[in-house]
Amino acid sequence: MTGYAARDVASEGFQRSWELRSVNGRGLDMRLRLPDGLGRLDIALRERLKKALSRGSVTLSLRLTREAGTSGAEVDEPALLAVLGALSHVRRAAEAQGLPVADPDPVRILTLPGVMAGAGAQADLPADEALLAEFDVLLADFLASRAEEGRALHEKLQGQIGQMAPLIKEAATLADARREAAGTRLHEQMQKVLDNTEGADPDRLAQELALLAVKSDVTEEIDRLANAHVPAAKALLEAEGPVGRRFDFLMQEFNREANTLCSKSGDATLTQVGLDLKVLIDQMREQVQNVE
Repeated sequence: MTGYAARDVASEGFQRSWELRSVNGRGLDMRLRLPDGLGRLDIALRERLKKALSRGSVTLSLRLTREAGTSGAEVDEPALLAVLGALSHVRRAAEAQGLPVADPDPVRILTLPGVMAGAGAQADLPADEALLAEFDVLLADFLASRAEEGRALHEKLQGQIGQMAPLIKEAATLADARREAAGTRLHEQMQKVLDNTEGADPDRLAQELALLAVKSDVTEEIDRLANAHVPAAKALLEAEGPVGRRFDFLMQEFNREANTLCSKSGDATLTQVGLDLKVLIDQMREQVQNVE
């Protein structure tokens, strides 16, 4: 969801500087910064962004400056007098409270909304059609930037998914070896209990030990990782259209299986493989945040 595009246009006596950028985000969050007098374009610009994007924190800014040598920037006398009157009122009120007030900067007064009639008059601004056409070109450049970022992200995620296969295979091998050793160990423990406990019910004891064996079995977790989650991740990676939210949910499932594998392993080597999986999954989760 990372993207950036900028565009400068000079026509109709104005210099326009467009900038469109985005970073990752769960939903689509749009922030538009438009010059005075062009707020009417807000809805049209948002509609264009909504059609093109589905996720990301997006910021669009437009700076508008009059080209040197052009006319039309005139002081609006009534507006200026109103501003000066307000400043005088503030000064008197502040001095009555014993508060010092610095002299106002004339340049800053000229930048106040409405003081410069020509610079902000809507009739003097570039036509809406021209501005929207400029934005469409900007948006196309922006989408091309995101597409390039997406290709790099696709390659990164593809490599990370590929790294999971040997880890899951190693976990399955270790789990099988652990199962045989665990069965022998449980049988020996049961025999010791029977030899040292009078009146113990062998059937009841066998049931309890079998229940412990089932609780420590990680076959289902490994099977879901290998045969459900990894294929689903590969499918999402090749799917058309927005898949970011589904990828987010899938990574939660990956993390859940890895956590359960570590908690049930009972074997240092198998636990280490589970931790390696968790590190890889966390790396993938960070990358998935950038998926549309």
